[in-house]
Amino acid sequence: MGTERSLIGVGVGPGDPEQVTVKAVRVMREADTVLVPVMAPDEPGRAEATVRAHVPDGSVRRVVFALNDRGGRSERRVRAWDEAARTVLDRFARGDRRVAFATIGDPNLYSTFGYLAQTVRDADPSVAVETVPGITAMQDLAARSGTVLAEGTEPLTLVPVTAGVRRLGEALAGDGTVVAYKFGRIAPEAVRAVQEAGRAGTAVYGSRLGLPGEEVAPLTGLAGAGRELPYLSTLIAPPERGERGGRL
Repeated sequence: MGTERSLIGVGVGPGDPEQVTVKAVRVMREADTVLVPVMAPDEPGRAEATVRAHVPDGSVRRVVFALNDRGGRSERRVRAWDEAARTVLDRFARGDRRVAFATIGDPNLYSTFGYLAQTVRDADPSVAVETVPGITAMQDLAARSGTVLAEGTEPLTLVPVTAGVRRLGEALAGDGTVVAYKFGRIAPEAVRAVQEAGRAGTAVYGSRLGLPGEEVAPLTGLAGAGRELPYLSTLIAPPERGERGGRL
């Protein structure tokens, strides 16, 4: 057996345990330890619930991240990265060879895994870092709502709305589909931006995808509602497409 130590970021999808790939399940089952991000040591998270549907409980360990911080590179967030990295290095010191980190969605798309991997590599460059892709929220919402993400020559733009709706408005001025992540807490502003762009008739939103309380509906249902949605809500605003094949 080789002596290489690996940290593997594993995408486990938006929350539905049935949307975890066969490879992701195999990698997590073969790992010595599977780390799951949580907001508090006694509070299970969405990734953990998905992982426990496939992996023996004995190999799953929680690591606390500042998942509810919205203010950029906060001291609390940086401290959480450092502490999680120490947990990884401690597992290696105890003899682990493969440590998996389960992340909602995909480990290379707005994931906490990137910060953890960078911190571990800075501390020990000999650790190999790998990733296993996962289904993203936009793919899941597209499937659940019957929405085509892109056709022909259309661009597809993904915008996190954590810093406000300005970038969303700029993207909506283009000619392709726009996806907004994490728009739940400013849903009324996001709805107005979509309306002003003339896309309210094609837009859909989703929250708690694959989980109890799932909500998938046309964006017009939020118009005038003035309510917030869960933070990890997703919006898809396709352009008007006209005749079949008109975007080729």
